Amino acid sequence: MSVRELDRQHLWHPYTQHAIAPAPIPIARAEGAVLIDVDGREIIDAISSWWVTLHGHAQPEIAEAIGRQARVLEQVIFAGYTHEPAAALAAALAERLPRGLTRVFFSDNGSTAVEVAIKIALQYWQNRGQPRARIAALEHAYHGDTFGAMSASARGLFTEPFSPFLFDVVRLSETAITETAIDEQLAAVIVEPLLQGAGGMRMWSEATLRTIRELTATHGVLLIADEVLTGFGRTGPLFACEKAGVIPDIICLSKGLTGGFLPLGATAAREEIFEAFLSTDRRHTLFHGHSFTANPIACAAAQASLALLNDASAARRAGIERAHRSHLAKIAAHPCVTAPRVLGTVAAFNLGGAGYLDPVGADLSHFALERGVLLRPLGDVVYVLPPYCTTDAQLDQIYGVITEFLERRG
Repeated sequence: MSVRELDRQHLWHPYTQHAIAPAPIPIARAEGAVLIDVDGREIIDAISSWWVTLHGHAQPEIAEAIGRQARVLEQVIFAGYTHEPAAALAAALAERLPRGLTRVFFSDNGSTAVEVAIKIALQYWQNRGQPRARIAALEHAYHGDTFGAMSASARGLFTEPFSPFLFDVVRLSETAITETAIDEQLAAVIVEPLLQGAGGMRMWSEATLRTIRELTATHGVLLIADEVLTGFGRTGPLFACEKAGVIPDIICLSKGLTGGFLPLGATAAREEIFEAFLSTDRRHTLFHGHSFTANPIACAAAQASLALLNDASAARRAGIERAHRSHLAKIAAHPCVTAPRVLGTVAAFNLGGAGYLDPVGADLSHFALERGVLLRPLGDVVYVLPPYCTTDAQLDQIYGVITEFLERRG
């Protein structure tokens, strides 16, 4: 039985309305920035397969690291046991993260990294005997699909079925951050630094991020940076916080952490936060964990990926940003295009204005696929977020397809 038929009979895909969605494309293999389907058709992955593929598909150094580790130690419980891949990865992260983020808790993905951060922030104050029960987050935020992450996210299409079950947060507008919005009643403020991904590839200012950091520091409020999307060079520097000269108290990582090879989340915190959990009273323990916490194979992949984030990678990222700016300067003249914007390796613009359910996104996705390019607009928000290995010729092809779609649209 073919993969298409097995899929039709048994699989339930994410963010997919199966009653009306076209059949999924069966992919057989991938290399660099290219996916290859079971019929041999090549498709340029212009969105890094949901923003995770960092250096390129089938990156040899990462694949080899996975193979080596799998032959030695594939999994071990992480409560009461440890292993070299996790310890070495935590040390490597501590060296490259914003200063002071030295204590790493591993989980499975971006949503769980955020769940861990929120639980750490709330229990930190509880353990200190100064309980604070309120979290603040930005308008248009998206922090994941688990319940704590959904609670911190903006209310809307994704969260509507679960609204009665989510806890309330203080909602901040990035255009109106004031001392009255951030005060000593808050346990933490969580933000996606400079780029709100699923909220519409919204780019916001470094100055506002610095203001949030100053106010949280003044009022003793923890700052959580959700860098699940922005981490590992997506916005230019290794972490978006660095672009604004900001050091958070807690940072959430995933997506590109393993170069896109395996699921892995990490939540890193300052040592002072970790110390608030040290006690002879076991009730001060962070009672959180996952079966695959710090999986050795995933940690080995992440070490290999980190090693590839060198000067050559930075030069490739800068080249992608230059290409984005050049192409968007031409596209911006089209009457349907609004708000063209670039931040590092991410480019975006708006079409239409009807939001996430605007059919223009599906129309462009179908049009691009017929021409060998994977695009998945967020409704009327078109974005290009390619792997770092993407060539100028491939970027030309991606933007050529977008330009042709715009010309046909009129």
